[in-house]
Amino acid sequence: MMNAAWGGIVSSKPPCISVSIREGKLSFHNIKQTEAFTVNIPSEKYFKEADFVGIVSGKEYDKFLVTGLTPERSKLVNAPIVKEFPYTLECKLVREINLGSHTMFIGEIVGMVADSEVLNPKQLPDIEKVRPMLWGSFGSQAYYNIGDKLGDAFSVGNELK
Repeated sequence: MMNAAWGGIVSSKPPCISVSIREGKLSFHNIKQTEAFTVNIPSEKYFKEADFVGIVSGKEYDKFLVTGLTPERSKLVNAPIVKEFPYTLECKLVREINLGSHTMFIGEIVGMVADSEVLNPKQLPDIEKVRPMLWGSFGSQAYYNIGDKLGDAFSVGNELK
């Protein structure tokens, strides 16, 4: 497990996500070896465990043991899933780009694992039900939860036309 501050969606067809990691991190070498990774989204309930994962190295700590979180095997890629986290993307490595201090790993999303109670009627994750923890920024150095809905995407801006 690692805590990734730098990552995001990079393509919709095929669906791809990126994470950028320094070579000194154990996760860097794990991804290169397995050519796969999972993106496990913790709910706000697990913010302490997620913070711990980002503080220590897997070279020195068994992060699953210390946090009490449960590793499960992905059915699609050679990377673990965190059972307690409500939403996971399973990714196969399709490209890596050395950007200097970090390497960007781009993974094609080949599967999704989600608790049924966080899915909307279209069987997609509902952010208000997932209740993910968010990292504020370098300025705040704090975690946040999801606040109030501000408006509908690709719609509310039409008022300015």
